[in-house]
Amino acid sequence: MHTKEFWVKKLNLQAHPEGGFYKETYRSLIQGEFDGFSNKRNLSTGIYFLLDSDSFSAFHRIKSDEMWHHYEGSALTVHMIHEDGEYRKQKIGKNVDQGEVPQFVVPANVWFASEIEEEKGYALVGCTVAPGFDFADFELADKKLKTIFPQHRKLIVRLSH
Repeated sequence: MHTKEFWVKKLNLQAHPEGGFYKETYRSLIQGEFDGFSNKRNLSTGIYFLLDSDSFSAFHRIKSDEMWHHYEGSALTVHMIHEDGEYRKQKIGKNVDQGEVPQFVVPANVWFASEIEEEKGYALVGCTVAPGFDFADFELADKKLKTIFPQHRKLIVRLSH
């Protein structure tokens, strides 16, 4: 297995605003109205995303479904808070006998954060978003989210910037 530094260098990954490293690998543009999205819309986008145990991807939400694909390294835990306050988590990885899945979809408009729970671990994953990712559809949570979902206060504070 390679190191985090190997993948950051070989894939030319850059720091991501929510935590970790990324590089966009695919963007498909379509024209016209699409399910309430603007005239010019990306049908789909894809990125490499790398996260290690020294960081986390802070709670955020987007207006599209986001499919995660595990490529290399440790399992990545995705924490999700649905609009009704329901909490779920899913480990994305290759140990299916331990409840991990190699591919998982976070539904649109769900608050989610991710982390590597294995000490000194990292995960290289891919994220595919459809309709395509646009920063106009991205909302990074602040710690005020804990007032909306007080039952998840500790988790929100721990995984917010």
